[in-house]
Formats: sequence, structure tokens, C-alpha cells
Amino acid sequence: MPRKILLHQGNPWIFQRDLQQVMVSGPNLNETSIVSGGYGGTTEGIIPTSSIKGSNMHHGGSNSSMTAEEATRGVAVEKFDIVKKWGLNTYKCTKQMISERFGRGSRTVDLELEAQIEVLRETKRKYENVLHLARALTNHFYSMVQTQHALGDTFADLSQKSPELRDEFGYNAETQKLLCKNGETLLGAINFFVSSINTLVNKTMEDTLMTIKMYENARLEFDAYRADLEELNMGPRDAVTMARIEAAQQQYQIHKDKYERLRSDVSIKLKFLEENKVKVMHKQLLLFHNAISAYFAGNQQQLEQTLKQFNIKLKPPGADKPSWLEEQ
Repeated sequence: MPRKILLHQGNPWIFQRDLQQVMVSGPNLNETSIVSGGYGGTTEGIIPTSSIKGSNMHHGGSNSSMTAEEATRGVAVEKFDIVKKWGLNTYKCTKQMISERFGRGSRTVDLELEAQIEVLRETKRKYENVLHLARALTNHFYSMVQTQHALGDTFADLSQKSPELRDEFGYNAETQKLLCKNGETLLGAINFFVSSINTLVNKTMEDTLMTIKMYENARLEFDAYRADLEELNMGPRDAVTMARIEAAQQQYQIHKDKYERLRSDVSIKLKFLEENKVKVMHKQLLLFHNAISAYFAGNQQQLEQTLKQFNIKLKPPGADKPSWLEEQ
């Protein structure tokens, strides 16, 4: 798919969020490791400082203090280089964000992929609402079942203590106990539905959104180094500038490869997520419909058959069971 370069008027909220992310993604400068990386970078290139310090410990006597001082100085220099590289990378990315925000710079946009990402975010918001409402239904229905259980016990007790109304209290006690039993069965189905939706929203979708976040960071870095290279190419062609252009070209290619790799990862994850979502929701919506319909129709046999169809076993309150999605 050809890449499309568009002038983009940035969203102020997105700009503020991305700027905060740039400022907090600083390098690790502890004394156990030296990490080479930039904005949104990984921990590739970890150099244990213990190897720097320990390499000179076998020298004897008069040279020990000198080698320790040299090792300390070497660590300080490497840390300074890391901060310098991170600062330069952060500066370029911040400059690119500001340029995009005020419409003075261009950004790389894959229109089809951006549309799919926005659809995913909107879908996640809607599914989060479904999850919230399903949990509320579970809580309310659980309270009703507990009330029916208590009412059935009370009717049964009164049936024993009120001979003149024994039959009437007895009928009602049996009815409430049956309703309570069916209610507990329906709760098992609803809990299974909630667990599966929770896994889909907060694990599967969230994993894809984390990859999208990495992709967006890579896009910003790529555009920052692309703009830097374009600016250098418009300048003079002396020896110093040519060396800078060559270095900028190398950085541009590195970030281009990273951007394209993550763009491919996002496309693949979005495709598999959509297929998985349809598969999961088809089963869960069928379960929800059949269980609710059987309960309110008073069809105890159909309700129990629905749970068997989806391999749902009733368990004591508080017992954890993986969702259907986790079991696949």
C-alpha cells in the first residue's frame, strides 16, 4: 500500500498526551546498566556496567586506584552519551509534534489503517459499556436470587408453624426455591458471559492497542527523522553537510524499517482481532439469549441444557474459572 503524506492539523488533546509521553520516556541511568535507546525505545543494546568496572579489578597495587577512576569516568561518559542521544531524539520528536500541531509539518498517514484503528477504539468503548451493564445486571439479579432464597426459607418456616396456612405457605416456599435454583443457573450463564467479554475487552483488545501505541510512537520518530533529512537535503553540499546527510540517511532508514514493521504488526493484529471478536461474540450472544429466554419462559430443562451446550459448570461463589476465550 503506498504511503500517503498529508498536512495534518493535530488534535490538542492528542498533542498534549503525546508531549507528556515524550517527556517521561527518559533513559535508565542507574548503576547496573547502560541502555541505548530513544523516544519510545526498547532496551536493546544493554551494556552491564559491572563488566566495565570488573574488567580492571585484577590489576595490582599502584594501578588499582587509577583503573577504578578510569572505569568510573568511562561509565560517566557513556551515561552522558545516552542522555545526549535521548535528548536529541526527544527534541526531534517534540519539534515534529509541534510542527504537526500548528500545521507547518506533514505526517505519514495510512488512511485505511488509521480508520481501522479508530473503529477499534470506538468498538472497545461500546464493549466496555456492555461489560459495565452486564456486571450491573449480574449484581442486581444476584440480590434478587438471594432475596428469593430468604423468602423461600421464611415461607417454609411459617408453613411448619401455621397449620391453618400450611399448604399455602408450602406452595410459595416451593415456588421460591425453584425460582432460586433457576436463578442460580442463569447467574452461572451470565457470569460466563461477563468473564468472556472482560477477557476480550481488557486483554485481547488492550494487547492490540498497546501495539498500536508502539506503532504511533514509531510513526512520530520516523516523521521526525524524515523531516530532519529533508531539511539537510535542502541545504549546502559541503563536506561537513554531506557527512551529516549520510548520518541522517542512516537514522531515517532505521526508523523507516521500524515504522513499517510495526505497521505490518498492527495490520495483522487488527485482522486476527476482528476474526476472534466475531467468533467469541457469536457464541456469547447465543448463550446470553438462550439462557435469558429459557429462564423467563420458566423452562428449567432448556436452561440447564443451555449450560451443558456451552460446557458451563456451576461453581461456588468466588471460584475463578477462565473464560471461553482464555481456554482456546
